[in-house]
Amino acid sequence: MPERPAKLWRDLEPEKRLAVADAFWRDEQSQDIHAQRVEAIVAIARRLNFRAKSVQALPLEKRARYLAQMSDVSDAIASRALIAYHFAMQRPLMSAFLDAVGIAHENGLITAEHVDAPDRQRVAAAVESLRRTTPAADLEIYLRTLVAVDGETWKELEGLLPLA
Repeated sequence: MPERPAKLWRDLEPEKRLAVADAFWRDEQSQDIHAQRVEAIVAIARRLNFRAKSVQALPLEKRARYLAQMSDVSDAIASRALIAYHFAMQRPLMSAFLDAVGIAHENGLITAEHVDAPDRQRVAAAVESLRRTTPAADLEIYLRTLVAVDGETWKELEGLLPLA
């Protein structure tokens, strides 16, 4: 069974979760992020006993800090935040991995409408190649994000994780 995005969120080190939360609030590219932001604002307001409007007015850095302190975010928020983080901070890693498994992309963004799941040998070779050039924690978060967000396409990664 694929990992859920909310579990991956909970497993992140505090400083990494803050970076992921920050990317979530800074994401200007995702057209469908509004619903997750509203959900996050409501969750933060409930937790702090604030009005949602007050949370929305907070500086981005404070909203990111409050979100990062929450261990119980939904899969929708966690997914969107992890995706935003990777597009903001990990494009070279994403590009290298997609190149290694032979999936067409533009700077880490998959260009095909439908992607067939890469075979296990190709996935294992890509992971091994990236292990030599990428910090283990960054690679593990990226691979776990792929499985959590699209477990069907990336099912061959499940047997390769954790990387330790």
